[in-house]
Amino acid sequence: MDDDKEGKIVDSGELAHDWTELTHVCLINILSRLSLEDRWRGAMWVCKAWLQACKEPCLNSVFDLETYFHSAIEFPRFWTPAFERRVDNMIRSVVIWSEGSLTEIRVRHCSDRSLSLVAQRCPNIQVLSIKSCPHVSDVIMAEIATGCPKLKELDISYCYEISHKSLATIGSHCPNLQILRRNLMNWLDPSPHVGSVPIEYLNACPQDGNSEAAAIGKFMPHLLQLELRFSKLTAKGLTLISEGCLDLEHIDLSGCANVTSRDIATASSNLKKLKYIKKPNFYIPRSTYHTERYGHWQLYDERFQTDVFRI
Repeated sequence: MDDDKEGKIVDSGELAHDWTELTHVCLINILSRLSLEDRWRGAMWVCKAWLQACKEPCLNSVFDLETYFHSAIEFPRFWTPAFERRVDNMIRSVVIWSEGSLTEIRVRHCSDRSLSLVAQRCPNIQVLSIKSCPHVSDVIMAEIATGCPKLKELDISYCYEISHKSLATIGSHCPNLQILRRNLMNWLDPSPHVGSVPIEYLNACPQDGNSEAAAIGKFMPHLLQLELRFSKLTAKGLTLISEGCLDLEHIDLSGCANVTSRDIATASSNLKKLKYIKKPNFYIPRSTYHTERYGHWQLYDERFQTDVFRI
């Protein structure tokens, strides 16, 4: 057997191939079948040729870390500057490698540092999901709005430095926006987050639910899906949304403690295309902690004479 052409025999008697000699086209085909994690943790480290192949724009049109975050426990280290820098560096690398072909980003714990490059170099972005980003600001979201006008889906859940100003700007510059997720952490019972999320961040929960609702209703008329879990909007804000977003098909109001069943029914009457609405549904804890902090729930219990308050 000609070892130079066919490979070489290893000690086990098996034929070993030199994978570094694959043609570039063949290598791209193989790498495209790997998961993002497999490429970043394995393939990139095989050799220089494989690293260069992993940088091909066709392999970097989508950058999705949400699967990793969704399956992982929320560790305190996720909220550290060091972890944020790692995520930022990954995003910046993908943006550069994509050469403008990037259409989808799903990450958490990034900052203005990486999103500024997204705004500058990714005009074709259609999906941007940046949950749990304490250092993403209105300033950079304004740049995203002007630099990424093709946005169809935006998730800014748990990003407490983003205000209603960003919602207005995004809505004004991104007419194709159809999906908005603006969920807050559970401020009624923050205990699931204590120990992993910094307590000062939990206490920074946005209070301007109606201002955000007004921006959504005025500047996002083509929304089909809207998530506002644990928003502090009231009947006024919900009405503004129902009057301005007539195409809505799906609304999630889980945890929205300041709206009632009557408010929801009134707002829903304007939405002729509505297919699904998730209403607030609370179990009212009897612990001392909740009694002291959320004593107003006792009034609801007495009024409805039930331990489960279902709006």
